[in-house]
Amino acid sequence: MSGDETESEVYPDIMSSPPVSSRPVTPADTPLLYEIYASTRRREVEAFGWPPAQQEAFLRMQFDVRRRGYEATYPAAEHTILLYDAAPIGSMIVSRGSSAFDLVDIAILPEFRNRGFGASLLAGLIGDASAAGVPVRLMVLRGNPAIHLYQRLGFVVTSGDAVYLEMKYDSRGAQQPDI
Repeated sequence: MSGDETESEVYPDIMSSPPVSSRPVTPADTPLLYEIYASTRRREVEAFGWPPAQQEAFLRMQFDVRRRGYEATYPAAEHTILLYDAAPIGSMIVSRGSSAFDLVDIAILPEFRNRGFGASLLAGLIGDASAAGVPVRLMVLRGNPAIHLYQRLGFVVTSGDAVYLEMKYDSRGAQQPDI
């Protein structure tokens, strides 16, 4: 927010609706998790010009590899389904370590994007990290529009490569974001 705007002007849906809640992922959520994941990559994969069956096979392979990689790298991470008015709207994976909280992944279904849900969830995570006295870290694909949200909330780029940026919100000495 710029300071001249109120929360209800920036996020009108959030101010008049129930907040986002979450529940732990279960094995039965795999089809939903795939749909959430595919929604974040579909446009990119469509641009390859492949036939629909090849696009689907590629997305499923990438989903499986990603899932196994996250499970191996962050075995104790909290993996949740995000709910709005009891309907699934996305997923989030957070690894809460003693020296930092890592936002491993967050994805919101397209019909729920740009309504303030991500900002609200991140502000909550930042609040939890602040209470624990640790920073929040994340990696984001260069060019991902969410970079602007992260920066607005106070995340700064700490490093990166040709594909990803590493960002951090350091709760120690930083003011909590005002969404």
